[in-house]
Order: sequence, then structure tokens, then C-alpha cells
Amino acid sequence: MSIAFRRLFAFTSRSSLCIHQATTHTPASRIYLSTPSSSTSSLFHHTTTTTKRKMTIVRADQPMGLKQLFDDTGSSTYTYLLWDTETKDCVLVDPVDVQVERDLKQVKELGLNLVYGLNTHAHADHITGTHLLKQSVPTMKSIISTASHAKADLTVANGDRICFGNRFLTVKSTPGHTEGCVSFVADDDSFVLTGDALLIQGCGRTDFQGGSAETLYQSVHSQLFSLPKSTIVYPAHDYKSRTQSSIEKEVESNPRLGGEKTQEEFVEIMANLNLSYPKKIDVAVPANMRCGVPDVE
Repeated sequence: MSIAFRRLFAFTSRSSLCIHQATTHTPASRIYLSTPSSSTSSLFHHTTTTTKRKMTIVRADQPMGLKQLFDDTGSSTYTYLLWDTETKDCVLVDPVDVQVERDLKQVKELGLNLVYGLNTHAHADHITGTHLLKQSVPTMKSIISTASHAKADLTVANGDRICFGNRFLTVKSTPGHTEGCVSFVADDDSFVLTGDALLIQGCGRTDFQGGSAETLYQSVHSQLFSLPKSTIVYPAHDYKSRTQSSIEKEVESNPRLGGEKTQEEFVEIMANLNLSYPKKIDVAVPANMRCGVPDVE
């Protein structure tokens, strides 16, 4: 199926938001429907394999709205604001607690409706902003992977689709940096948010939070390097002021994972990085396992 054809039909109504959960990990196709713009913020759960939804045309030349926001307070985290340019429904991916005011300002200035706050994993270098975002936008739902074992309003797994307006992100399971890492692929394959699994000319460390060099190598090669060469790579961090790469570039020249690097060579590279202990891990990880809720003790 061509990219243009895939973009032509998005099976969501303009007024509803949903998560299509892959049948590989649930007994039936589950569809979560909510209407944040209405007077109710309740979440309706339907366990049915079919549902009547309005067919909506998404033009092949109509890109998803995207804004990349950088945390300059120490974590060098990229937060991504994505939106449907027609319905104005939006999601924030990997928000940082100290940047929540900035993020909400962007949402307001663009006239968007924030429906989901997503995390690619339970971060070790900053506290997620999802808890604070939910305090300002009570109808927003937080999302993280089931494999992370972290708390959130909704959890997702490989193959699930996170829908907002007429657009969606497909969940790719990419563990290895942590056991719960996922990446998010745009509905037209134009870009992928890789979290810490794949960085620009690098990758996340694999020596804590259930990390595994062998697993990360397999995740990147099977789930990410299999995407179209033109797919833009947007990572969760960069420490050299770089903003994006592409699957083609990383496949060809990533010094850890690209070229002709074997799994054995990658494992040896990761075993000899001699990285220091993350400064904020003892505070950030416990908080992020609670969706960013601070420790009350």
C-alpha cells in the first residue's frame, strides 16, 4: 500500500480520540474513546472488534503539525508537540516538568486542544511533565508503555495506534535502553520519535533500568532501520545542537549501530563506555514511575 493511500483514510471521527490496541496483546480490538472538548471527560472503553466511525479524508500532501522544543535547563531533552492541522487536537511527547509552562503556552498560542501526554519511557535525567500538564488540562490523558510498568491513564504496546483528530502515531516497541522503551511513528511514515533508543549518530546507554545491549541492537535493526530510508529521525536528546537525522543516515553511518556493525561489536562498544552514574536517576525514575507525581514523603 502506498504512503499516499495510507494517508488518504484515517479511521477516526473528527470529534473522537482513540487508542487502537493491537490484537497481539488483547483478546479483542479495544478502542478507547473520549471527547475532551465536550462537557464530560470520562473515558469509555469498548471491547468490540468493529465500531461505526465517520470516514475522514486526510490529504496525501497534508503533513502533521510538529514543533520541536528543547530543554536547556540541563537534560537536553526534546519535547515534541504534534497536532492535526484540521481538528487542532494535539499530543505532547516527552514533556519535561520544568518546561510545562512553555509547552502550555505553545498549545494556547497555536489554538490547540491537548488530549494526550506521551512518554517514550521512564526517563532517568528529568521528571516528566505529564502530572503537571494534567493539573492544568484535566481532560488530558497520560500514556506510557505497558512494559515500563509505570503508572499512566493508558498504556500501550507494539502495534497500537494513538489517534488524535484525524491523525495517529503507531507504537513501535524498542526496548534496550530500558525495558519499556517505545518509539512513535507518524501515520505517513514521514518521521519517527525514537526516544533514547536511537539518537543522532548514537544511542541510549544500556546499563540500567533493565537495559540490554543485545536487545537494543535487535530493536533498532528490526523496528527502526526497517522504516523507509526517508523517514526523519527525531530523538529525545541531543547534546551537540543537532535536531534531526534520517533512517538512511543512521543505517549508513551511526558509529554504534550502523554500517556493518555486528551485534557482538555493538555489545562490546556499550560495555566499554564507562559512563558516569546519572545525576538525577534516584529522583527522576521513581517520580516517572508515578507519571511525574512527586514523592509525598
